[in-house]
Amino acid sequence: MRIRFIWPGKTKSGDLRSLEAAYLKKIRLRAECEIVETRAARGMNEKLPDRIREFEAGGLEKQVGGDYIICLFHEGQDMTSDEFAGFLDRNGAVGGRRLAFVVGGFLGLDENFLKKADFRLSLSKMTLSHELARIVLMEQVYRAMTVLKGQNYAK
Repeated sequence: MRIRFIWPGKTKSGDLRSLEAAYLKKIRLRAECEIVETRAARGMNEKLPDRIREFEAGGLEKQVGGDYIICLFHEGQDMTSDEFAGFLDRNGAVGGRRLAFVVGGFLGLDENFLKKADFRLSLSKMTLSHELARIVLMEQVYRAMTVLKGQNYAK
């Protein structure tokens, strides 16, 4: 299984960056995995949210060619951890395509980019910050991989 986590900008919080690194290390023991950070729309007027999302989508689009695109979206499908493990199992080797999990910036994802998604995933009915959503996503991918491999989650 090959996995990419793609999002605009670097995670600002040092604590959250440490968690990203820890989960990336754990996931890499089970699959080929990387984090790709594209350009964030810094300095743009927040009163123009569509323009910000469109700018960030341009960088995201350059990274997902041929991938199975899974966009995090508040109206996406929610799953239990076991259902998510099954989803990864079914889609992790579809035609040799890499799984690309895409998390938007602080304003979410551009609607035109969302239309290109193969799947829209919701992590929670609650609103999470984009940086926290990155961590929750990585934790759930790691959890799913331990389920699929019959391994102890704590390791």
